[in-house]
Amino acid sequence: MKIKILIGFILLMLVSCSEKQEKKELSAKEILGNPAYLAISYGGYRENTRDVQPTIEELKDDMKILSAMNVKIIRTYNVHLAQASNLLKAISQLKQEDATFEMYVMLGAWIDCKNAFTDMEPDHNQESDRNAEEIAIAVKLAKQYSDIVKIIAVGNEAMVRWATSYYVQPSVILKYVNHLQGLKKKGELPKDLWITSSDDFSSWGGGDPTYQTKELKELIKAVDYVSMHTYPMHNSYYNPQFWVVPKNEENLTNAQKIDAAMLRSIQFAKQQYKSVSTYVKSIDSTKTIHIGESGWATVSNGHYGVNGSKSVDEYKAGVYYKQMRKWTAKEKISLFYFEAFDEQWKDANNPQGSENHFGLINLKGQAKYAIWDLVDKGIFKGLTRNGKQILKTYEGDKKALLKDVLVPPASISEINKE
Repeated sequence: MKIKILIGFILLMLVSCSEKQEKKELSAKEILGNPAYLAISYGGYRENTRDVQPTIEELKDDMKILSAMNVKIIRTYNVHLAQASNLLKAISQLKQEDATFEMYVMLGAWIDCKNAFTDMEPDHNQESDRNAEEIAIAVKLAKQYSDIVKIIAVGNEAMVRWATSYYVQPSVILKYVNHLQGLKKKGELPKDLWITSSDDFSSWGGGDPTYQTKELKELIKAVDYVSMHTYPMHNSYYNPQFWVVPKNEENLTNAQKIDAAMLRSIQFAKQQYKSVSTYVKSIDSTKTIHIGESGWATVSNGHYGVNGSKSVDEYKAGVYYKQMRKWTAKEKISLFYFEAFDEQWKDANNPQGSENHFGLINLKGQAKYAIWDLVDKGIFKGLTRNGKQILKTYEGDKKALLKDVLVPPASISEINKE
């Protein structure tokens, strides 16, 4: 009798352990929109060129930092460079070293048009010959690391027309989404792997009606969910009506004007999300919409700096981050915040260019204002990046930080658009 009880207890424990393991390796449907699973856009490049790929140890350091921040889903952008496969190796190794380590990946497959990023004229009606190769590599990695890769994104801002050097027609994205969905039906890819494309809000029919084509409607039906981008920061220069100080706020203090502008920025993002949601659900009422990118740079010597919209600094970026996280958590929207770490290769010839400064952590390993509170909580204790402890920017002096904050302009005419 005692032996039977002991065997029963062992079987119960095995079943319990099995269930825990099952719960640990969740599907895209379970992690997207789950406030306990923060999402972020990730690039681990330290140098001013992507010719220098981050090592597996560097990638593991980054994953430990993000995990400490409660990030459990990261987004990558292409698979033809070693970072993608090495990142998956790094996460796999961390899981082997610690059974409780949890990190999932939205694997990006880069898509562009014929002659993209060459001296020849881009042909937006023809696709690049290497798109098929990019998709094939993504498929291979998704199979090899099925416990980690939960989403494949076909293209990044690949349909929006302002991406003049490389955009393609929606039919190209649709072709590859259908191809991947077909592989799922055949059992060659996990059935719970979700397929999407990550693109500007307008590309998903949320703005210019010329994007609302037959092919886009078919794409909306074909993807498992819609991944849209929204950037009030960029619009502070290109569409600044919402950004400039309105007449009824002229008598506010400078600090009040700044905070009011940030509230308008959050509303701007919400409105773009709503516009996409309204259109997408008119095509397929069951489709969910998550935010594949949204962020706010902390440095700019161009459009968003002192001679532009005056929108960029650590204070505004911090307010935007906190408010966007608060809103999306409440609404159960995944926000792949852009981005985890500064990357200087993006505008290599202009160190102060805004594209180099979207990270929550800078190249010195310093936590920017947006996450000073995490430093205070001690979550980075024992963790380093490039051998450096994670400390606060400005040495944690908020008064010093506020000295670098610019007040939004009083009129659109003040923004230099040369």
